[in-house]
Amino acid sequence: MKYNTKLTLKIYWSEARKYRWAVLAIFICVIGGSATGIIIPLYFKRFFDILARGGGTQATITGLIGVLITIAWIEILRWMFWRAATFFNNYFQPNAMAALANRCFAYLHKHSFAYFNNNFVGSLVKRVNWFTRAFENVADKITWTIIPLFVDLAVVIAVLFYKDLWLGLGSVLWMTVFLIVNWIFTSYKIRFDIQRSEAETKATGVLADTITNNSNVKLFVGYHRELSLFANAMERVRSLRSFTWNLDGIFEAVQGVLVVAFEIGIFYLAIQLWKQGKLTVGDFVLLQAYTIIIFEKVWDFGKIIRNLYTDLSDAEEMTVILNSPHEIQDMPKAKKLVVSNGAIAFDAVDFYYHETRKIFADLSFIIPGQQKVALVGPSGAGKSTIVKLLLRMHDVAKGKILIDNQPITRVSQESLWGNVSLVPQDPILFHRTLMENIRYGKPDATDKEVLRASKLAHCHEFISEFPDKYETYVGERGVKLSGGERQRVAIARAILRNAPILVLDEATSSLDSESEHLIQDALAILMANKTVIVVAHRLSTIMKMDRIMVIDHGELVEEGTHTTLLKKTRGLYHQLWKRQVGGFMQE
Repeated sequence: MKYNTKLTLKIYWSEARKYRWAVLAIFICVIGGSATGIIIPLYFKRFFDILARGGGTQATITGLIGVLITIAWIEILRWMFWRAATFFNNYFQPNAMAALANRCFAYLHKHSFAYFNNNFVGSLVKRVNWFTRAFENVADKITWTIIPLFVDLAVVIAVLFYKDLWLGLGSVLWMTVFLIVNWIFTSYKIRFDIQRSEAETKATGVLADTITNNSNVKLFVGYHRELSLFANAMERVRSLRSFTWNLDGIFEAVQGVLVVAFEIGIFYLAIQLWKQGKLTVGDFVLLQAYTIIIFEKVWDFGKIIRNLYTDLSDAEEMTVILNSPHEIQDMPKAKKLVVSNGAIAFDAVDFYYHETRKIFADLSFIIPGQQKVALVGPSGAGKSTIVKLLLRMHDVAKGKILIDNQPITRVSQESLWGNVSLVPQDPILFHRTLMENIRYGKPDATDKEVLRASKLAHCHEFISEFPDKYETYVGERGVKLSGGERQRVAIARAILRNAPILVLDEATSSLDSESEHLIQDALAILMANKTVIVVAHRLSTIMKMDRIMVIDHGELVEEGTHTTLLKKTRGLYHQLWKRQVGGFMQE
């Protein structure tokens, strides 16, 4: 926790220092506003001393009015300091918060595909939002509470020491005890604040997961199960929240006792000094005002420290992300991938998802440039893993993968992805318009180019039926479209992108026979003059491939054309084909 807290503050300061002049101006204005405010009771002391000494004489009235005018000018100066601090802060905080949010966004998106598979979307969103919100809370507490607190207490203690040594020493001793007790309590409570924050994150993750899978909850009659799961998560949150709030209540009771003891003690001492002629009536007014200030400031200090730790514990989860090295990184001075032919080679590749789950061992094959290759085999054989390794969704444990003799680990990831178009089995779309989703394949494409790609992928037909046509929003993850419509949008996006390497991962699995027939021409156009890898379970879709590679248990067990492989009657491909064309009855 201590390390992460220091790291959080370091990150916050790295952004705040970019606005150092605004921060310095805020600092000066807050000190000025606090100092002018804390000296006003000195003039009220003078006011009551004049009032106590004189009667209704003109000299007394003139003196009183003179003090009031002085107080008015000090109040105006105080007002000016605080207003200036507010406007400087209104410039500083929004800019720093936006910079922090951008920093979180940029770093988070550099994490690997596997990282996002292992974390809930809602949890990650919460961490980013809480990180920037924590900065606002921390900055507010420092600016509007902690700095004024130390300025006010410093002035009060100085005045009390000036009035009498024992008044000053008594105040310092009481404040020291009070702050030490605060610190001990805060140090004890912070561990439970962290547990509460973690429990809230888990509850948020459960909530996001069930909302994302709301159709499964309904169709699999999981409502009561999910209700119980969320209730259990929230019970943990409730328990920790109640416990931490009770701790606050207990400590406030302790603080109340300390405050009463100080108030009675300080005025008892003041009475003794008054008897000795060392204090005036005005001094009692001053002492009362400063006693109230001490109570307000020190009482709030306990809450501020606890809330400050709470804010930092809320920010900690995002700090951990920012301090976690990216699993897959570009090597220093990585070059851009240059694809001239599109040849792909797997050279003695070993890969493990986990230490105990070996997927590939010494896997080697070459796909010549512009060859159309299909990967087939039983579920779990490793077909999609080959695609993931090609796209550097994971790094290999041993061996290397090359494109046109360039190891993909030595080129930038963005240049790799820029040269590969992927049409996945279940395309996920942005909650944006159809025009924006298709154009995502080529951001600078004209409307005419988007329209052409859409027509080739046979999207134009169903898009034209929407009232808003291409300006139709597709919903979160594209839920307003059918599976087949999403796949056609993904194909249109790939046509528009026109990358030299094309990967179709069950790209027609959600299409009915008629729709699949409609886009065969589109796929033919899409695959022209490209290196193509097709992952397919439906073998009828890959009969015309230049080459079929049969994968089983992470090994390349067969390869050849459809006709060649069918001749191997004992081969795995022949068995898979036989099952799909009606062989179930013959087994």
